[in-house]
Amino acid sequence: MPSERDQKYFDIVIEPLRVCKSYKPKLGHGGKDGYSLKAFRQFYGADPFYKWMGLDTPLMYAAHKAAGGMTSVYRQLGIGCERLFRAILQDKLSLTEEQSKWSYKVPRSGGRDRTLSLDGRIDLQDVADAQIRRRVESWMKKAATILDIDKKVQKSLAGVVFEVRQGYKSKDSKRQNADIANAATAYTRAYLPCAAILSLQIDENIALRYTAEKWLLLTGRVDVANPHESVYAFMKQVVGYDLAAFFNRNKTAFKRQVTEVLKALLEAE
Repeated sequence: MPSERDQKYFDIVIEPLRVCKSYKPKLGHGGKDGYSLKAFRQFYGADPFYKWMGLDTPLMYAAHKAAGGMTSVYRQLGIGCERLFRAILQDKLSLTEEQSKWSYKVPRSGGRDRTLSLDGRIDLQDVADAQIRRRVESWMKKAATILDIDKKVQKSLAGVVFEVRQGYKSKDSKRQNADIANAATAYTRAYLPCAAILSLQIDENIALRYTAEKWLLLTGRVDVANPHESVYAFMKQVVGYDLAAFFNRNKTAFKRQVTEVLKALLEAE
């Protein structure tokens, strides 16, 4: 039987993924709910060209469902990872939900501010345990040195903010530019920006761009014990929780849940 904490963390990761089981493709049209197989056959069957080409087959529906569903799987897994990361910060560093988050407002046309946010935060003044606070501060100072941050800026740093991802497969320049803007704002608020990627899936050129823009990049390496390279080494040595061991302990249950999701996506019905 999993421990109470393992069960809590397992549920945090899996809950968003369960949404994928009921995914329905939108077929290039607006609408929130997507098309059922029956609606798809009526929709495509009423299109002369698609009917001539045989695109009104359930196989085509299954292909649409799988293609969009895969994107949904990655997205929902990312959401679960963000929530898990914050939950661990709250539990191990005795932070509140509000203390573990970071957001800021930017003005936009029309007079309404837009709220932007990152996925996690450790502000040194919020960490009550002196030993943990010293660990985080020491890690942060070395990270700033690695990134070649100006000494005056280093001295002003009050904490670290995190962008948490399951992986980074997208080449979306808009997303990258937004993250770079987030990093610039973080420094103005005395926070060191850190990208925490739980897998090894990040494009090399994207990784170079982020580090050039003074993001500390942690990836899902389990073969190194450097907390400035591996998100798992950071979580174990600095935060005080062995995240890699958690995933390893629960891998059979995770695989079972993900397999169920994938089977649901690969079937027409």
